[in-house]
Amino acid sequence: MATNNTKTIEDKLREGRNYRQMEMRALDEPGYIVEGYASTFDEPYTLWEEPGYKFQEVVDSKAFDGTDMEDVIMQYDHVGRVFARKSNGTLQVTPDGHGLKIRADLGGTEIGRQLYEEIKGGYTTKMSFGFTVAKDSMEREQREDVLVVTRRILGIKKLYDVSAVSLPANDTTEISARQYGEGVVAEVKEEIQRQAEREAQREAIITRIRLMNEV
Repeated sequence: MATNNTKTIEDKLREGRNYRQMEMRALDEPGYIVEGYASTFDEPYTLWEEPGYKFQEVVDSKAFDGTDMEDVIMQYDHVGRVFARKSNGTLQVTPDGHGLKIRADLGGTEIGRQLYEEIKGGYTTKMSFGFTVAKDSMEREQREDVLVVTRRILGIKKLYDVSAVSLPANDTTEISARQYGEGVVAEVKEEIQRQAEREAQREAIITRIRLMNEV
């Protein structure tokens, strides 16, 4: 197990990657086929929120144009055994009008068939994918008393893997979202403070001019 000072090989390999969660299902057709969407396009989803702040993300419909998807693999919780692989034809990764569609044949190994049964039985229903971002933009909007920060992913550099996941939440995703979002929130607070200071200076100048004219 990795400590605060010791990183495993897997930790080092995963540094800099983002992980996002979607749903997957087993198909009612011959074989051991599962499918889902690793990402949907132009549909904002919330990564982190707390009173006064909301951080969300949206994947642009052109984000996967030029993405390196040469040899994507399917795993469980992003580690360990490979259940399907693009290079041997057991994993298909296809952008369409809705998002990035994933279709995998888990019949090639015994553990793959076991995973299929878990998905079919509803024990495992979530899927996550690992990627690195090539280009993004940030938008912010004040909605009443909530500051909404939206990160738009415009380009994904590389898609590493898609994984069936055991837990409905990804702590790494939330932590990275908080770090990103809190940085933006800090910038907004500074900007608001500067605007308030400029307004106060303006009011002070107007007051002095008014007093001078009254003398």
